[in-house]
Amino acid sequence: MKATALRFFSPEDNSETKKKAAAPKPVTLTGYVSAAGKLVFPDKTVSQLGIDADATRFKIGVQEGKRKIKSLYLVAADDNAADSFEMSKAAKGYTIALALILQKSGIDYAATKHTFTIEPFTYEDGVTGFELQLSSSAPKPAYTGKPRGRKPKNSEVAA
Repeated sequence: MKATALRFFSPEDNSETKKKAAAPKPVTLTGYVSAAGKLVFPDKTVSQLGIDADATRFKIGVQEGKRKIKSLYLVAADDNAADSFEMSKAAKGYTIALALILQKSGIDYAATKHTFTIEPFTYEDGVTGFELQLSSSAPKPAYTGKPRGRKPKNSEVAA
């Protein structure tokens, strides 16, 4: 007689246990650039970042050698650093005033709504910084270059 593969039960299989909770989805941290040229961090975002906004100052920079700004980088600075920016309390969050810097960099914050997503990154000596990836709500400009590929067929036949 051929041996049959058996699967045996345990007492835990017969008891009602709660299923393991699924891992929580990673929360997307966002903010926006106001019409006055300020980076706005909502209270919810600041609390999830785990920073003390009233006491922390930030060095703000961009990637070296890039013409167009796609990301801003915030790195926590010493309290006495002269080249650092402080967060100021606003109605629904915290702001950092950067109007002139954004204007010189070609970001038209007055006419177009700009939002950003926040991603943590590791800077020198294990210091954690934040990368603000900017995105604009303006539609992409129409392509004005030479058309490529096959020419479209006309529906009318030339006689």
